[in-house]
Amino acid sequence: MMVPAFIPSPSQGVWHLGPLPIRAYALCILAGIFAGYWLGRRRWVARGGSAPVLADIMFWAIPFGLIGARIYHVITDAELYFGEGKHPIDALKIWHGGLGVWGAVGFGALGAWIACRRAKVPFLAVADAMAPGIALAQIFGRFGNYFNQELFGGPTTKPWGLEIATDHRPAGYADFATFHPTFLYEAVWNLGVIALILLVERRFKLGHGRAFFLYVAAYTAGRAWIEHMRIDTVNHFLGLRLNVWTAIILFVLAVVAFVISARKYPGQEDISTGPAAGETPTTDEPEATADKADEADEADEADEADVADEATPAKAVSSNGSDSDDGSRD
Repeated sequence: MMVPAFIPSPSQGVWHLGPLPIRAYALCILAGIFAGYWLGRRRWVARGGSAPVLADIMFWAIPFGLIGARIYHVITDAELYFGEGKHPIDALKIWHGGLGVWGAVGFGALGAWIACRRAKVPFLAVADAMAPGIALAQIFGRFGNYFNQELFGGPTTKPWGLEIATDHRPAGYADFATFHPTFLYEAVWNLGVIALILLVERRFKLGHGRAFFLYVAAYTAGRAWIEHMRIDTVNHFLGLRLNVWTAIILFVLAVVAFVISARKYPGQEDISTGPAAGETPTTDEPEATADKADEADEADEADEADVADEATPAKAVSSNGSDSDDGSRD
């Protein structure tokens, strides 16, 4: 029975530009990447970081993140791709959906760490700058699940229930029309995560990874709750979905890391790397450079005067018949 009000399912999730398929899922992922980078860049430059340096870091982090997201999904849902009647080549078809956020963040962090080592910038400072941007990217990514009509919760008659087409309903749920829109729950939760990070930063200086650890703790707290609502087929361990266990473990680790960082490294690290790309130095910078040049000239003149003063006695000694080599050795 159809409820009076609900969130309609998308009419389609792919469009064709000639022979080229344009998939909504891919567009959502790309939009999330750009939005997350935009927010992270603003925060990085505001702290004195170089925009080109951050762009280089993202050049490493984004591919690592996408590959890691797919690897995590394939490993944790291997039965979908391997075994009798399955097609292993489908594991490469990322456009069909199937990205694990844990793999995305983990491998993305690995790529960023490598790039930070190359650029000689503190990795945790980059993680802090990007923390709310990661949450923003996830919001866009969840709308990709909406277009794919996947990863929804159990049946509901609430007005905000999500309509799911018959061919997308899991076995045993064919008679239910609307389900909990867990994609929307997580998107709203991530908005709260972003707000939390920004509000806490107004009162405290979150440095040395604390903004990132706060993101991980806040996100995983919500993810454990939302994950428990979903009805898609996944692996379980001790009665809980594998992703719930992952969220719990990461939550504990993030809280511990936050406390240790706050006690050992209060305040923020210095990440100043000069003007960002495209920025014009302030008018004070040329004057400062000129002042330094004048100071250097004055120092040189003083040194020359000292040398001249020291040479005068030597000449006097030489005129009295003393060894003139002593003056040259001085």
